[in-house]
Amino acid sequence: MLHAKDYRRQAWEKLRGKWGTAALATLVQSLILGACAALSYVYVGGVALFLITGPLALGYTVLALHVIRAKEARVENLFSGFRNFGAAFLVNLINGIFIFLWSLLLFIPGIIKTYSYRMSYYVLADNPEISANEARKRSMQIMRGNKWRLFCLDFSFIGWWLLTVLTLGILSFWIQPYKESACAAFYSRLIAAETEEVAAEVTV
Repeated sequence: MLHAKDYRRQAWEKLRGKWGTAALATLVQSLILGACAALSYVYVGGVALFLITGPLALGYTVLALHVIRAKEARVENLFSGFRNFGAAFLVNLINGIFIFLWSLLLFIPGIIKTYSYRMSYYVLADNPEISANEARKRSMQIMRGNKWRLFCLDFSFIGWWLLTVLTLGILSFWIQPYKESACAAFYSRLIAAETEEVAAEVTV
């Protein structure tokens, strides 16, 4: 399996010529979620935030997958999650509930489950016909034995996030798609490795 630096390198290379699009999509997502959060005291803002977080997360995942798979990446990809609104909404809701319940036990179990469910949106993006719970379970399956490796990939961005603080958050519009694209590369590698194992078993 590859290391964190390999996924970062792959994401960096695939983002060439697409940095502007990725940064703009990140800005648009931040403005939408930020506006809803700011209006949460009016009730309608909180409801809107609750409803659109999942679909926007799915759309951002689709954008990251398009980057890694050398497909056309557009800002409009951000809204593609609304085509599968129900499943995207439920993934956000179900994962949130389970993570919250596990966090009630101890802080660590909550983190572990967060990584177990981390690939739910990627699974849903590749398999829009499945249910939210199936996406969650599939994520748990492919993340078995891989949670620590994904944690290391996340941690490898610590330096970039420190630089983001120094730029008052401006750099995050480039770092977030960089990180998400690296995560998409990680997911794609897990799926490829799984396919290779199945092929090897069939051959034997």
